[in-house]
Amino acid sequence: MRFYPKSALKYIVLFLLGLGVLYFAFRGQDLNKIWQEIRNANFLWVAISTISVWLAHVLRAMRWRMLYQSINYKVSFWHTYHAVIIGYLANLALPRFGEIGRCSVILKTEKVPMFASIGTVITERLVDVLVLLLSGLLLLTFQYELVSDFLYNTLYSSTADKIKSLNYFWIIGLFVLVVLLITLMSYLIRKKLGRKFLRVFVGLRQGFNSYRKLNNKPLFMIYTFGIWFFYWLSLYLAFSAFQITSGLGFNAAFTSLVFSSFAMIAPVQGGIGVFHWMVAQALVLYSVTFKDGLAYATIIHSSQLLLILILGGLSLFSVLLMSKNK
Repeated sequence: MRFYPKSALKYIVLFLLGLGVLYFAFRGQDLNKIWQEIRNANFLWVAISTISVWLAHVLRAMRWRMLYQSINYKVSFWHTYHAVIIGYLANLALPRFGEIGRCSVILKTEKVPMFASIGTVITERLVDVLVLLLSGLLLLTFQYELVSDFLYNTLYSSTADKIKSLNYFWIIGLFVLVVLLITLMSYLIRKKLGRKFLRVFVGLRQGFNSYRKLNNKPLFMIYTFGIWFFYWLSLYLAFSAFQITSGLGFNAAFTSLVFSSFAMIAPVQGGIGVFHWMVAQALVLYSVTFKDGLAYATIIHSSQLLLILILGGLSLFSVLLMSKNK
């Protein structure tokens, strides 16, 4: 495997960015009190919440398998399951590398062409993005006053104040830098696609057609909403782990789900920092202090991280063992 200093530097910068957001979230907070809240948590509810997340991963594997079947690839459930878990494990090391990682697992175990797999993953992600946008729309519709206050006071006002504090020299410099980066990325994309455009196009088209060719679209959507339901349920169940959040209901869990999902879009390893800040901000809307929200977000993020480390290690071992036996 070749080592690319530029790629390594990019991932290091993203990781440091995540740590910076994490520092920003915990800055000025009483860390001893946060740690005390975590120690006093009911870990039985945390474990039950983690099981709910695992069920969402299982449904994701079952849904992804349907896309393969629609384009005439007979992929086993266990291979798709291991690939999904290994993909989450890879995301902890390199942001967005999990999608490529799980396609590589299917290539190794089922001999499915890489670009066909990538097409199915992109299709799957597009469906999730649509569900997230729909969830955000529902949140704005039914809890407009809460969310609008957050958007205006926390995001718009603070961002506007920071922009006003900058002089025009820095603003112009930032604009030029963004234009140069976009130009460079466009050039590199065209250059790379130009080399193997036909094979990439055919593979991606095959993957994109996977949803159109589904024999049972209602079942696919049931899996999709089941995935999001178990994510939602995991956040709700975890409320019972803390006395301060035990009285929160499904609305608070839904708001936390939408906020945390947007946080996980950020290109940092495992959503570190961004997840903590967004979930804590979501709970502030329901009269939970930011400190207690951070304690809740920390234990949820840590439990899910531990789940992926354990299951990812087992799945990686299983795939390597199957490859060795073959």
